[in-house]
Amino acid sequence: MQISQLAAQTGVSVHALRHYEKLGLLLPARRPSGYRDYTEAMRREVVFIAMSRRIGFSLKAIAAQLPAYRSGRLTFEDMLEAMLERITDIDAQIGKLKTQRRAVVEHIAWMKIRQREHLAKKAAQTSTPGKPPWPVVTPSRKRTT
Repeated sequence: MQISQLAAQTGVSVHALRHYEKLGLLLPARRPSGYRDYTEAMRREVVFIAMSRRIGFSLKAIAAQLPAYRSGRLTFEDMLEAMLERITDIDAQIGKLKTQRRAVVEHIAWMKIRQREHLAKKAAQTSTPGKPPWPVVTPSRKRTT
């Protein structure tokens, strides 16, 4: 099948398929016309790659698993172990993001305190007791001569 057919059947863009080929994840044959020729087995590989990407596996990690997948040696237990490790990685990322979020919230609070202090200091510098903080303009009197 041609690359456009493979893209339509798998929901993976033609651009991504070419990228996978460039990285060596897919190895389509070439027709005499130069067009890529994808087999049904490659369609299953693309689905495997797309599903793996969707749950956050890197292309490098997927490339390491593809030979076992192609040969049928990738077991349920292997896949389960990899996914459990992925959950551990996600949990670690969530922990880091929560810590970072707390730091941002604390920094916002610190900035608000500094802003209030700055505004209070500025107000104290511009006003003197008994006088308004703005200049008083007295109306000029017309002289009569």
